[in-house]
Amino acid sequence: MRKVLLLASSLVLVLQASPQAPTFYKDVLPVLQRRCQSCHRPGEAVPMSLMTYESTRPWAAAIREAVRTKKMPPWGADASHGHFKNDPTLTPAELETLTAWVDAKAPAGNPKDAPRPLEFVEGWNIGNPDMVLQLPAPYAVPATGTIEYTRFIIPLNFKEDRWVSAAEIRPGNRAVVHHVIAFIREPGGKWLQDAPILQPVPKRIPGQKENDDGQRLFLAGFAPGVPQKAAGPGRAQLVKAGSDLVFEMHYTPNGKPAEDQTKLGIIFATAAPKERIGIFPIINLKFVIPPGADNHLVEAKYEVSNEMTLYALTPHMHLRGKDFEYVAKYPSGETEILLKVPKYDFNWQISYELAEPKLLPPGTVIECTAHFDNSPNNRFNPDPGKEVRWGDQSWDEMMAGFLQVVYDPKKDPSEVFQKPKPKTETVSKATE
Repeated sequence: MRKVLLLASSLVLVLQASPQAPTFYKDVLPVLQRRCQSCHRPGEAVPMSLMTYESTRPWAAAIREAVRTKKMPPWGADASHGHFKNDPTLTPAELETLTAWVDAKAPAGNPKDAPRPLEFVEGWNIGNPDMVLQLPAPYAVPATGTIEYTRFIIPLNFKEDRWVSAAEIRPGNRAVVHHVIAFIREPGGKWLQDAPILQPVPKRIPGQKENDDGQRLFLAGFAPGVPQKAAGPGRAQLVKAGSDLVFEMHYTPNGKPAEDQTKLGIIFATAAPKERIGIFPIINLKFVIPPGADNHLVEAKYEVSNEMTLYALTPHMHLRGKDFEYVAKYPSGETEILLKVPKYDFNWQISYELAEPKLLPPGTVIECTAHFDNSPNNRFNPDPGKEVRWGDQSWDEMMAGFLQVVYDPKKDPSEVFQKPKPKTETVSKATE
């Protein structure tokens, strides 16, 4: 009898010491707010909402699999190089909370334990825009075929220079909008100078030679899977009086006729900025990827001519992209890996925001290195037997390492980004 009582007492102690299973409202919802809800909410790019217990519970098993395999949250940076403030990687404790909750049959718990809901502006990630512009009319996307990049020129009608602290593109029809770039064409600019206003302008007009010369400034971009964010405090982009907005649209037919009327939201700075935003790519336009090549190297580099501060990096390739790396070589002789993406994913066009911005003194050389897999082993490869070059469509390729920088707002971009005096080779070339 005594042994039975001791056994029963031991069992009670074990049960008392066993931690309770996590519940949705107390344990899981805070993790979803920190890591997931910016994308997993109605109106955003991803298919399921993780805002409530009722919308999350059916996806419990899928959530466990996605976080265990590190498919979610999406993140490509090698943790050995650099620290990034937008890194959504789950901590070990967060991972354990999610998996233990699913293993316990996903209990709801007490709704009174829930944290205060996050506040989002419906339809926008940057907040309520001061100004919204959109395509002048719905654009008809055919069910099949290849659509050249299409531009729409929209006058801004600014009577004075304006500082823009945030801009966000919202596709009208995500099913057929592959990506969008909103450019600023300053007054007197030669780019598209003879193109009609408020009409679709294909990049290549049949029977005419492509003419894409002329300066343009990047204002905002949209690519699948990554929400756009407002710039940091004290940062803004200058839009001069008399400038035009140019939407550059990449449409991809999906088998059904569709329409799109993409829009752009703008928030104006309320005070003169301390830093001016600049975005530019380090590119290689001359690479040739042989048929079947499984690890083809392509390189590009840029020499900084005037002091600027780097705050974000965005590698860009297409379906054959394999990996991407940025390396900074400073005038002091020091070399630093800024970002290493060992497994590039075309479906997640991530901008990696530095935890601590880096000053780039004149003479700094930024080298971009990428590898491409044009072999049959790449299940995303459109055609392993094809020689691949630079091109707009997804079955072509690109090699571009975008840099987001800030600099003295009193300086003009033509001054900041002027080419350095020839002492180092800065021409991009492919390495066979």
